[in-house]
Amino acid sequence: MKRIALLVLVALALPAAANAQLFAKVGTFGAQFLQIGTSARATGMGSAFTAMADDASSVFWNPAGLVEVRGSEFMAAQVEWPADINLSSAVLAFNPRILPGTFALSVRSLWLDPMPVRTAYLPEGNGQTFDAGMVGFGFSYSRFWTDKFSAGFTMNYLHLGLAEEAVNTASFDFGILYRIGVRDLRLGMVIQNLGGKITYDELPAKMPTVFKVGACFNLAKTTNHTLLASGEFQHPSDNTERANVGVEYKLKELLFLRGGYYIGYDTDEYSGGFGVIINTGQDTRAVVDYSMTSMSALDMVHRLSLSVSY
Repeated sequence: MKRIALLVLVALALPAAANAQLFAKVGTFGAQFLQIGTSARATGMGSAFTAMADDASSVFWNPAGLVEVRGSEFMAAQVEWPADINLSSAVLAFNPRILPGTFALSVRSLWLDPMPVRTAYLPEGNGQTFDAGMVGFGFSYSRFWTDKFSAGFTMNYLHLGLAEEAVNTASFDFGILYRIGVRDLRLGMVIQNLGGKITYDELPAKMPTVFKVGACFNLAKTTNHTLLASGEFQHPSDNTERANVGVEYKLKELLFLRGGYYIGYDTDEYSGGFGVIINTGQDTRAVVDYSMTSMSALDMVHRLSLSVSY
């Protein structure tokens, strides 16, 4: 099974390497809100989460990690993006007893406050306003196929609106995870945002498809302390290749500390964050996570997540 998993990863990586872009196609693809990281935990680690995915937020990073959710889990997150743009998201992951595997329902919405309609003669606005925003509804499923190998997918229905114009389309994500077992080593692969074109007027825009492959493992582990390291390589369809690295330190069942670095990005530089575990019962707990990401001239981006397991 190890050889099969490694061959799958290599086979999927070869086409990406063979078609490596000679120049970036930034600004030519649509639905860019799909590429904004949602959860504070993942972004606190530099978004190196393809192999780390093990909670409800996996639907946005690698749906194969949903199998790690035991029972049910609800997560809500808020992103304060530059230019007064907001991204809100929520996920409900659950394990029905009558069916194998883990299911999840998700939603994420990028929204702005109403903006004034400006003209060449009325640059301060003509008294009217317009809205712009995007929303995606997702259905995810993941299951173990062996004791070490899991696979999952997410299907998204997308609605994109700008003033009086609106577009409806769909996208698809697919991911796998393989657990080696040595030092909790995990290998992950995901391909995201497969879908059709988006057309507002006459010029269609493609979906921002991205291929990711990553690994994570324990750097150190004792009774009260755990230090995880994670890294991944990305091949986006609208930009040049890039990489992410991150670490997560866990103190008992009390506290998380995280840090990460972005390699080859246009703006993202480094990130950090923390999480606090709140035990609310014998089988329930809540986790509050916060992260901040430096985006160079765009200043800091702040994220806050709350997840409840029950």
